[in-house]
Amino acid sequence: MATTAAEQVSAARAEIENLSADVVATEIENGAVLVDLREADEVAAGMIPSAIHIPRGMLEFRADPTSPYHDDRLDPSKRVVVHCASGGRSALAAKTLKDMGYDSVAHLDGGINAWRDSGRPTPAP
Repeated sequence: MATTAAEQVSAARAEIENLSADVVATEIENGAVLVDLREADEVAAGMIPSAIHIPRGMLEFRADPTSPYHDDRLDPSKRVVVHCASGGRSALAAKTLKDMGYDSVAHLDGGINAWRDSGRPTPAP
């Protein structure tokens, strides 16, 4: 039986940590790696300070320590929080990272939109 994208996002959200902007701000202060999964044109409009940009399409390759494309800032034993624009891509990505052995992964529920709605800055890179 086929599933829709919305159903997949809903199922992912049920298996991951869904964090508010306030909690993510605290996570960043405590040293969590924040990954911005949006595309380059979205990032150009502003980013959460301290976030690293890894487009969703490259996440598995950047997250896999055995991949030649691995990004050393991603470590399966460290706290990682992912975000996108509104939370769909990041929910799927957090589930994927969990499946890849990341022990402490979560996503910003509502994405950068929720971050902005909470009054936090998103300066251009």
